[in-house]
Amino acid sequence: MMCLFVCPSSCLSIHLHIYLSLHHSISPSLSSNQVSDDRKTYFVKIHAPWEVLATYADVLKIKVPFKENDIPDIPMDWLFTPFRLPDHIMNPEPDYFTSPFNKGKIDFFLIDDKETFFPPSVRNRIVYYILARCPYHKTDREDKKGIKRLLNNGTYGSAFPLHDVRGSNSDQGCWAQFRFKFLCLIGCVSHNRKYYGEKIGIYFAWLGFYTEMLFFAAVVGLICFLYGLFTFDDNVWSKEICSEEIGGNIIMCPLCDKKCGYWKLNSTCNSSWQSHMFDNVGTVFFAIFMGIWVTLFLEFWKRRQARLEYEWDLVDFEEEQQQLQLRPEYETKCTSRRLNRVTQVFFCLLHCARTFLSGATVIFWISLIIACIIGVIAYRLAVYAAFASIMKDSPTNNIHMVGSLITPQLATSVTASCINFVIIMILNLMYERVAIWITDMEIPKTHLEYENKLTVKMFLFQFVNYYSSCFYVAFFKGKFVGHPGDYIYMFGWSKLRNEECDPGGCLIELTTQLVIVMSGKQVWGNVQEALVPWVMNRWGSRKARSHPESRYSRWEQDHDLQNFGHLGLFYEYLEMVIQFGFITLFVASFPLAPLLALLNNIIEVRVDAWKFTTQFRRPVASKAHSIGAWQEILNGVAVLSVVTNAFIVAFTSDMIPRLVYMYAYSNDLSMKGYINNSLSVFNISGFSEDNRPDDGESPGWFNSSVITTCRYRDYRYPSGHEKEYSHTMQFWHILAAKLAFIIIMEHVAFMVKFFVAWMIPDVPSEVKARIKRERYLIQEYLHNYEVFFLA
Repeated sequence: MMCLFVCPSSCLSIHLHIYLSLHHSISPSLSSNQVSDDRKTYFVKIHAPWEVLATYADVLKIKVPFKENDIPDIPMDWLFTPFRLPDHIMNPEPDYFTSPFNKGKIDFFLIDDKETFFPPSVRNRIVYYILARCPYHKTDREDKKGIKRLLNNGTYGSAFPLHDVRGSNSDQGCWAQFRFKFLCLIGCVSHNRKYYGEKIGIYFAWLGFYTEMLFFAAVVGLICFLYGLFTFDDNVWSKEICSEEIGGNIIMCPLCDKKCGYWKLNSTCNSSWQSHMFDNVGTVFFAIFMGIWVTLFLEFWKRRQARLEYEWDLVDFEEEQQQLQLRPEYETKCTSRRLNRVTQVFFCLLHCARTFLSGATVIFWISLIIACIIGVIAYRLAVYAAFASIMKDSPTNNIHMVGSLITPQLATSVTASCINFVIIMILNLMYERVAIWITDMEIPKTHLEYENKLTVKMFLFQFVNYYSSCFYVAFFKGKFVGHPGDYIYMFGWSKLRNEECDPGGCLIELTTQLVIVMSGKQVWGNVQEALVPWVMNRWGSRKARSHPESRYSRWEQDHDLQNFGHLGLFYEYLEMVIQFGFITLFVASFPLAPLLALLNNIIEVRVDAWKFTTQFRRPVASKAHSIGAWQEILNGVAVLSVVTNAFIVAFTSDMIPRLVYMYAYSNDLSMKGYINNSLSVFNISGFSEDNRPDDGESPGWFNSSVITTCRYRDYRYPSGHEKEYSHTMQFWHILAAKLAFIIIMEHVAFMVKFFVAWMIPDVPSEVKARIKRERYLIQEYLHNYEVFFLA
């Protein structure tokens, strides 16, 4: 097996020189130090000398410094000042004006040392650019060229740049060493960019910025949570539920058929107190705040991205090279071709059958997810009756021990959430392979097109996979249950009666679902990212590690690392965007979600830095001036989050019914009597045989000859009324208030969004001034240089 890799300038004294001419005439030879210990793998080490680097820097119009910047430093947004380390710690490099490199005007540029003039990312990108275009076989129809095709047909086993010496004072060492503070990982993106290139640099810049912004959301969310925690004494409705005189005397209707008995309202005392921690006035405030936060996050990121575009010389960058460079798979798999009359290049005819099959596959898998969610819902409906029957004689029915043991509602919710999480992870692993297969089947022309197609498919699937269970609990559970005597059943099956929300509300169950899925996803993701590559690397190099350094060379050590692949960053972005959806779409139910995300991301930055530098081969540097298609996905999630949080506050939380009661139905603008007002009355004699509890299922204190009515959560007229069991006027008042709140909140949030977007320019004025100043200086200096040269 042959392995081809690029050496940095630091390995000049130990490697075989292969000088690349403009005609790509490479004829490498092998020496003893290029043969691996197993005598089966041969290494060809390539280094580009100054002449090659200068020539292709001119061809690629790579920008290099020509004058030190004479404009004062761009002030950082005051919002992020606390996250910046002082200059005496960071030791920032001087800032320069840059211009496209011109080999014929060497004296025009600031070249102190030719060996370090081009950063590592530029050097390995130039060499890989040459290798990607080297012809190796000519036919009448086409010229076969490029290292990618040689890798695909097995001529070479791998091709990768070498890592710099680990632990050195290199660009790699600045941001990857664990002795550095977390803030250094955020502030060292320029070193990261020089080492890995702009594409990976922009990812770490975005991740660092996202983590910075999470700090503010986490602080406000924690304050809202503490507000709910410290206002327990003002929680009148929970006191009424827990009291012997009120909650102890309210007999509730069975929550399931046959196996569920009558129960007292004060048995939900614990869940009522728990619900108050998340369902309070702070919930409404935090939902509105997050609508503004997500707008600020996206707008400030555009500004940060514009700064990076200027600092990294990407202002005029166009992805033309990525769009013109064909994928080797496209060239080999494309059988039906047509000649482009303009470029004289053959392009592939994409058959409708491929597109149809791809779309049908995506729809099938999304349908499979929905079927699994329906299965989990059926599990919830079935096991609730079982848990209720098992726990009917447990101490939880004793009001003096309320909260000390698990309840049927909590047991059902937790087990269903855990099962749902396992299903999510299994489907996720399966669909990753399916998504890659159907994207390969479409034969995208370029890597950029390939990534965009895969991004859409994967995010659409992950969106349904991770969020569908939360959508069910938030917007469907307890909304379509009917009323005693006329219940609604799932698919009309008499054994699957739709779930109800207990008087504590469904918000606490949404919180439970969100915590389990989000926390499980984050923990599993970090373990998978850190543990799997480490185990595979340890296993792959188990024999070689026992050899001395002279026998286990640097290039063999790098070869034994995991291959990063062209989809490596895709999975990193996907993980963070899914997390972004959790903390925005359902954050009204769990204000601590941003805090959990912040803690996870502090670990995530460390894990990514360690993983990139020690567990993966160094990827080939590539340019990118933005986060690509993920920007539009984030914008879409941000808009949807305003709608979902408005609906959560209106229909999942009990805030609107409480406010309507306080201002429209309470005599003294207090919450006294709210619980009694929110429960309707049903005559027990109206139960059919299918709904009535079996003998022995009701508790011992229940006496049917004395207790003739039970209560349920709704606003309906009682038995004997002319509108028996139809909705009361209060129900319609509350519904109107909910719809009004949704409209007002959405309009306020969107108006603030558009106002903020209008007030905050995407490109800072300082950056615009620098760009103009730089263009002016380039023209002036070039003019003076040519006049002096001609003279």
